[in-house]
Order: sequence, then structure tokens, then C-alpha cells
Amino acid sequence: MTAPFFPRILGAVAFLNQETEPLTMNLQHHFLIAMPALQDPIFRRSVVYICEHNTNGAMGIIVNKPLENLKIEGILEKLKITPEPRDESIRLDKPVMLGGPLAEDRGFILHTPPSNFASSIRISDNTVMTTSRDVLETLGTDKQPSDVLVALGYASWEKGQLEQEILDNAWLTAPADLNILFKTPIADRWREAAKLIGVDILTMPGVQGTPDEWNLTRLRLRHQKHWRSGRPTHYRHCSPFACN
Repeated sequence: MTAPFFPRILGAVAFLNQETEPLTMNLQHHFLIAMPALQDPIFRRSVVYICEHNTNGAMGIIVNKPLENLKIEGILEKLKITPEPRDESIRLDKPVMLGGPLAEDRGFILHTPPSNFASSIRISDNTVMTTSRDVLETLGTDKQPSDVLVALGYASWEKGQLEQEILDNAWLTAPADLNILFKTPIADRWREAAKLIGVDILTMPGVQGTPDEWNLTRLRLRHQKHWRSGRPTHYRHCSPFACN
């Protein structure tokens, strides 16, 4: 992995102004933090966890946009999966995230190790993305990974597209933090992710409304084409489970 890119406001401006130099970064296991000016209806005030970033593009999961009235237990019921033996200390009423505008009927699970499932990609030492049904069969049992985030859909960028969006000041970037990814209340993730790089994003120009309005406006499943349509070649070999 190449050296990570950890921009702070002034440092990022200095870096991005060097237009004569090629933009080189690897943002795998990083957060994209939407700038207040980004008004795309899906990505507005979003935090995206980058699962893969290579020369072909980038792929990530939005981790702070809960779907309306859809919990993990609802996914299991829909797929006729019964946790056995049930560990009652594990909550299955956590919300499912809208992971992005692409393949919104397909599931992606971010979790801590192990990574010995049928279709898993190791993102970092402590994070894995699994898209096969076998990880769902562990949920609510003593075999479940210690931390889990379930999402439907994903976001992706074609070659050079994400780098250009960063040049255009659409995103801040920060090294991913597991507490924010799995434990921080959903409504707080945008602000807390920005704090990782010393930014109080609520004081930046363009911020309007309240945290509840930003993050707790439940998103409905919808199928649409979107301008973030690229997909890294390696990711094409990881088939997500279907939720339909």
C-alpha cells in the first residue's frame, strides 16, 4: 500500500493546488467525508468507507445512511435464515445502511475478522467485507464477528474519478476508525469522522439544518442510474448476496 493521504484543511489545500504533480494516493481503509457543499441526495453529509482503491477506480460503502424500517433481523427473515443457536446478547435490531446507489438489492457486510467466509475481501488487519450468505448465517449466534455493519448497495468511482472529486473539494479524507465505523451513533458519524483530521465540520460554510435532519431522514430502497458508475476490476470477482 502506498503512503496514505491524511488531509487537513490547510495541508489539503496546499497539496491540491499542486496541479502540475500527479495525484497519487491509496484510500483503501479510509473514510470519505462529504464536504458541506456536496448536495447529491445520496452522498450529502455522508461518510463512505473505502473498501478498495486501485488503478481501475474505487469502491466503498456509505456507513451513515440507514434505510427506512429495515433492520438486520428483517434481512434474515427475508432470506429465511434463523440464527441457531441464538445468542440473545447480540442485537439484530440494528439498521441496515444504504451502502450506495448501485446494486441496491445486493448485500455487503463489513465486519471484523475472521475472514474465512466463501466470498470475503480483507480490507485491513481489522476489517473485512463479505458478500456471501454464510456470514449472514452467523449473525445472532456465538459465531458472529464481534462487529458487523450490513448494507445494501455500494458506491464506486471510475479511474481517476475519485481523485478528481477530491481535487474539486467534494470530500475530506481520513484514516478509518473502527469505533466510528461500528459503534458511533449513526447521526454523529459525519461530525466524528471529520474530527479525526481536526475539523469541526459543523462550523464550515454551507452547513444547514440539524443532525437529525441530516442523518435520520430514512432512505427508501430505490433503483436508479447514478453518475458514480465505475467498478474496480478486482471487485468484479466478489458477488454480493441478493436480497430480493
